[in-house]
Amino acid sequence: MALLHVPDDPATAVIVPVRSFEGALSRLAAMLGERGCRELMRLMASRVVAAADGLPVHVATDDAEVAAWASELGAAVAPVGRPGLSHAVSVTVNRLAAAGVERAVVAHADLALARSLRPAVGDGLVIVPDRRRDGSNVLCVPTACGFRFAYGPGSFRRHVDEAGRLGLAVTVVDDAALATDIDHPEDLLALSAPERLALGLDRLAPIP
Repeated sequence: MALLHVPDDPATAVIVPVRSFEGALSRLAAMLGERGCRELMRLMASRVVAAADGLPVHVATDDAEVAAWASELGAAVAPVGRPGLSHAVSVTVNRLAAAGVERAVVAHADLALARSLRPAVGDGLVIVPDRRRDGSNVLCVPTACGFRFAYGPGSFRRHVDEAGRLGLAVTVVDDAALATDIDHPEDLLALSAPERLALGLDRLAPIP
């Protein structure tokens, strides 16, 4: 695995946590099949890495396949030590802080329509909720502020409350592209026909 490195631009870096492509998107297996889920997850994650738009990317993972994929895309690989999304993000943010990075943009890997993460870069807590205003699809925090990440259902409110605990200003960014994550069958059904085509869903499986 590649080691976390100091980026050329020390101000802001992007973290993309990816546990594994194996078993990803399990709620969609009935629609896409296991292979289709793997292909879709890899494609979406690649889009998110590209959406860093010139910012250095650190893929938080302990999975060898994901690490090889990240290296092929020019991203650094950040080993995390044990499972858990909040743990993976916290460990990587702390390493970035030690490396002199001032802000971390954390982006989920399943943002199907991601084009640029730049709207999420800013001071204090900048957060892009999902369409249900429940999850935290993208957030940006100062790396040295001691932010306590709490992913899972209801994380949007918990992260806003955590910013309040730390005295951080909160900016909520409503971005339709970054708000579109793929977790449930209804998330796929909500995509337009051209969006499905761009994701290769026409060949992976028929969608009613």
